[in-house]
Amino acid sequence: LAEWCKINQKTIKLMKKNISGLKVIGHPFSNKRWDTCAVIGNGGIVANSSCGKMINSADFVIRCNLPPLSDGYEKDVGTKTNLVTANPTILFKKFDYGNSMLLLPAFSFGMNTAVCMRTLYTIQDFESAIHPVFINPEYLIKLSKFWHAHGLKEARLSTGVMMTSLALELCDDVHLYGFWPFGIHPFNFKNLTNHYYDDMKPNTNFHSMPVEFSILLQLHRNGVLRLHLGDCQ
Repeated sequence: LAEWCKINQKTIKLMKKNISGLKVIGHPFSNKRWDTCAVIGNGGIVANSSCGKMINSADFVIRCNLPPLSDGYEKDVGTKTNLVTANPTILFKKFDYGNSMLLLPAFSFGMNTAVCMRTLYTIQDFESAIHPVFINPEYLIKLSKFWHAHGLKEARLSTGVMMTSLALELCDDVHLYGFWPFGIHPFNFKNLTNHYYDDMKPNTNFHSMPVEFSILLQLHRNGVLRLHLGDCQ
């Protein structure tokens, strides 16, 4: 954690140098709060769940890492998107997210800044309907310290945990879909792919998905949020 904070202090200095010409026009969530939010974690457990309609009914929908929403996935994961995060390795893949907000991880690590800023400029040049937004690096440091104090001691928080944390700050009723880090379905015991759209394995050097899930499960048991692990119909 100390090293992570050290890196991010360097990132803050780099950020001030590289974006000095940019103008911050406001906070996208100022004075806003939603009744229901859905966070989709992309896990294979959401495949064949028929949860699309329920996800689309949420007031605010958060998606992680530019997942595919067409080609038959709509029935299980819906299409509504208010905020979607972009992993630097897939920033230039083309998916249609309409006029949603695109959360760019420009300041989470110094190595991300250049590609995220190029993405911002490209979006502006093409006058895209999508709205790029950023997370304050100071917030990321505080968030990491908070979860570290609550037992989550991994090297880097996953996007799913960060977006769940954001949803808990913005919404009264938070629902999680596609959060299941194991290869067997908890109810029908069938084998699952890692994601609902592919079977690319997670990077265990950075994230500890089972530990993260145990914390999310505890929040579910305490009534803080609701984990959806079964079919929606």
